[in-house]
Amino acid sequence: MTGRRLTFPELFDLPTVVDLTTAARAVGVSINTAYKLVHAQQFPCPVMRLGWRYQVSTAGLLHALGIDESRVCLDDVQRGASFARSIT
Repeated sequence: MTGRRLTFPELFDLPTVVDLTTAARAVGVSINTAYKLVHAQQFPCPVMRLGWRYQVSTAGLLHALGIDESRVCLDDVQRGASFARSIT
């Protein structure tokens, strides 16, 4: 695998559709492996071909990773942490 996997904050900050390179990083495979999986129709989530580019919906990617579809925003986490600190 080349590059590093995406972190949870990075996953939750993705746009609605990502390129195959980003999707490959999210699932932890190289781009070459991702292309092989796409051609074999074995990529873990649906892949759209738009012209000559492959795109993956973030919702499909998160579902394939077993991550709940409700998004957690970093601001919400920070406000929650601040609130928790204020009541202790």
